[in-house]
Amino acid sequence: MRFIWTIIWAVLLSGTISYVLSSMAGESFSLTATLVMAGIFCIAVWVIGEGFLKEDKQS
Repeated sequence: MRFIWTIIWAVLLSGTISYVLSSMAGESFSLTATLVMAGIFCIAVWVIGEGFLKEDKQS
C-alpha cells in the first residue's frame, strides 16, 4: 500500500512541478516529462526508504 501512495504523490508533485516550470518557460506541458520525473521520484523515495533509513531496533 505504501508503494501505491508513493506513486500517487510522485505523479501529483511531478505534474505540479512540470506545469509550473513549463509555464514559466513559455513551453507546452509535457506528460512524458512528468511521468519520467515521477519515476525518478519513486525510485529515489524507495532507495532512501529501504536503503538509508533503517528503523533502530532495540532489544
